[in-house]
Amino acid sequence: MGEIQLRLSLAIFTVILLIGGIKSEEKYHYLIKEFVVPLDHFSFLSNATFSIRYLYNDSFVRDQSNARTPILFYTGNEGDIELFAQNTGFLWEEAERKHALVVFAEHRYYGKSLPFGKSTFNTSMPEHLAYFTVEQTLEDYAMLITYLRNGTQRPVVTFGGSYGGMLAAWFRMKYPHLAVGALAASAPILQFPGITDCDIFYRIVTSVFANAYNSNCTVNIAKSWRVFETLGGTDAGKKQISDAFNLCSPVKSDADLKKFLDYVEEVYSNLAMVNYPYSSSFLAPLPAFPVRQVCFYLKDLHTTDADLLHTMASALAVYTNFTGTTKCLDISATSNADESGWNIQTCNQMVMPFCSNGTETMFRPSTWNFNEFSEKCYKDYRLTPKPYDIILRYGGKNIEAATNIIFSNGLLDPWSGGGVLQAPNDKIHVIILPEGAHHLDLRRSDPADPPSVRDARNKESAIIARWIEEF
Repeated sequence: MGEIQLRLSLAIFTVILLIGGIKSEEKYHYLIKEFVVPLDHFSFLSNATFSIRYLYNDSFVRDQSNARTPILFYTGNEGDIELFAQNTGFLWEEAERKHALVVFAEHRYYGKSLPFGKSTFNTSMPEHLAYFTVEQTLEDYAMLITYLRNGTQRPVVTFGGSYGGMLAAWFRMKYPHLAVGALAASAPILQFPGITDCDIFYRIVTSVFANAYNSNCTVNIAKSWRVFETLGGTDAGKKQISDAFNLCSPVKSDADLKKFLDYVEEVYSNLAMVNYPYSSSFLAPLPAFPVRQVCFYLKDLHTTDADLLHTMASALAVYTNFTGTTKCLDISATSNADESGWNIQTCNQMVMPFCSNGTETMFRPSTWNFNEFSEKCYKDYRLTPKPYDIILRYGGKNIEAATNIIFSNGLLDPWSGGGVLQAPNDKIHVIILPEGAHHLDLRRSDPADPPSVRDARNKESAIIARWIEEF
């Protein structure tokens, strides 16, 4: 369970074309540009620089000479920026409605915005990681926005989902003179020590599964851990697991078994996040309401270990091999997430505790032990995490002074437990999507969208229009 805190990624997008009945994502067009930024914004001794990428589209702009043309600026998060651009359809729809300039900025250390090229993540050079912080990233965006405005007073609205939503909100807090407002979708800015219970994430995932078909689903999943661990105690049992799940690398050791169990847990979390009302290719090719599909296999109680093992394999194949084209299951990664980068961020500032008491959730019992977590971070990256750094810099739940931020959260999203669900003042807008999974409102409009999602988008569009008009 320990590695799962490192591997859980907030909002990773991927674009997969039409395969086996999965919708292809709409293709948006842009120019790919580069912008030179300081390696260290806060040093007056070093002049080192590197380039970050950004995506640029001005096709919706009516008058190129208009100094009041809005800029819709996506604060890129943990992955290649082109993936985010293709999966944030609401921003593109807003740009067309508001005749705005579209910009998607890539987060330093992700995609192709690597400050030290191929040696950026060289474990023998831990000093390369010194500039991988939220503050350096926000400063990159501040410089880029200043450049794009080119001496004009164009209103800028920041957009982001999940970690990107956190960045969008924090940017508005820190640079209110540069951004007129921010849409922070599924942004868990409260998922930090001492603010949110460490088991809230897994409690919400369990609730999503429990309500998907019937309660037998979560009962079977909870029972499966004992089955896996019992089988994993013998070589013959390890082979049974490997064969049932058609693993590319068979389980041969206790370390392999732990890796497999961590993988399975993360798949459940991912399924809850992408439990969309239509087929999608968000983290993997999936059917509509994938949690319901998984729980269909688990609707009956399974009494024998062998029966439960093979039923679990069939159920999880909804995520791991829905298209039927996967030759074997590779458990080295649960999605196309940039795990190397995100793991590092969890080991400096983004310290988000996860735990499970094993009785209120369908997950294995686990505790949050900061000392063990810190020791692993130092062993892996020579980094010592600062668990309260983000709270100190951005206020945690004390955001009464913040203005012009929309916090939207879907109640089917496990990250909503760390989201802002109550507005601290009348300048902060909280929008709840009872039927929404992970930042569903940021995705392009779809006929299958539930009413609460369509209503949320309408409210967001109206608020953003008011910000721009009042600017």
